[in-house]
Amino acid sequence: MAYVTDTRPRTYRAAIVGTGFMGRVHSHAIAVAGGSVAGIAGSTPERALEAAASLRAEAVFEDLADLIDAADVVHVCVPNHLHAPIALAAIAAGKHVVCEKPLATDAATARAMTEAAAEAGVVAAVPFVYRFHPMVREARARVAAGQIGRLTLAHGSYLQDWLLRPGDDNWRVDADKGGALRAFGDIGSHWCDLLEFVTGDRITAVSAQLSTANRRRSGRDVSTEDIVTLQFATAAGMVGSTVISQVSAGRKNRLLLEISGTEETLSFDQEQPETLWVGGRDRSAVLMRDPDHLAPDAARLARVPAGHPQGYQDCFNAFVADTHAAIGGQTPDGLPVFADGLRAARLAEAVADSARTRDWTEVPHD
Repeated sequence: MAYVTDTRPRTYRAAIVGTGFMGRVHSHAIAVAGGSVAGIAGSTPERALEAAASLRAEAVFEDLADLIDAADVVHVCVPNHLHAPIALAAIAAGKHVVCEKPLATDAATARAMTEAAAEAGVVAAVPFVYRFHPMVREARARVAAGQIGRLTLAHGSYLQDWLLRPGDDNWRVDADKGGALRAFGDIGSHWCDLLEFVTGDRITAVSAQLSTANRRRSGRDVSTEDIVTLQFATAAGMVGSTVISQVSAGRKNRLLLEISGTEETLSFDQEQPETLWVGGRDRSAVLMRDPDHLAPDAARLARVPAGHPQGYQDCFNAFVADTHAAIGGQTPDGLPVFADGLRAARLAEAVADSARTRDWTEVPHD
């Protein structure tokens, strides 16, 4: 007798649009999930050909429509201003979509993308992949179980230094390609998504300041922000703050989220993802990622035994695996979808409005 142990769809033939760093991350995750890369397209055919081997691509396409036709799932890994036209073309062709964040450079476009995916009945996912750290799921389970008590305070930061110097440059710096908010759209959206995911609470109002440390890069003026400081209030009564920066020397990719309740505090640092700090009035502890002693959803994402580190690529692998499962008709808990990308776009517009008016701004309801 044979037993079926894998209920995912038998094929996950992906198209990857974009051949840079994120394209390689997506390609690896597709392979781990048991899929294949039917084809790729790049900014030029020459770049796509150079990247074909590293992306495990079966073919290189010049025509986007032909690439979409060759796949079951389209992975959109291009500059932000190109997300919408590519994703909408894939949805119109009846294809599932994985689109990098920010989903769009404005909330109206993000809403149109979300509605199009819903009407087409396709799976449409956004890589808020820090949700897939096992210790993030452990924190979420403890909050949901009431172990930390009534939520009162959340704070933290997301700090990088890759744009520290005036000579550091990237397409994200240009508002016409990356959107009006750069630091918040690129990494602040991750922090806010993680806060809302772990707590199950929603930010309802924000007070933001934006700062551009390097007003000229590579000989041109820059309008997008390097730094965001953000205060917020939530529906359940939490207050909090976060600092977002892409110019903090020595900080490579430090996402820190700390949540306090009336009984305990939980603290997660993405640069030390194997641990979760649990603070109490009488004693505190550092929990290690040990699947034998984690909540079920956290243990599910612990791919290797305790003491064998997991990291960013493992999160991405789990995200694509859950996308694969969703295409097969399952409902993986915590899969970030286009509605979550729309949520991030609404938060970004509230942040921009608050910074412009130098006042508190209400975040529109979902």
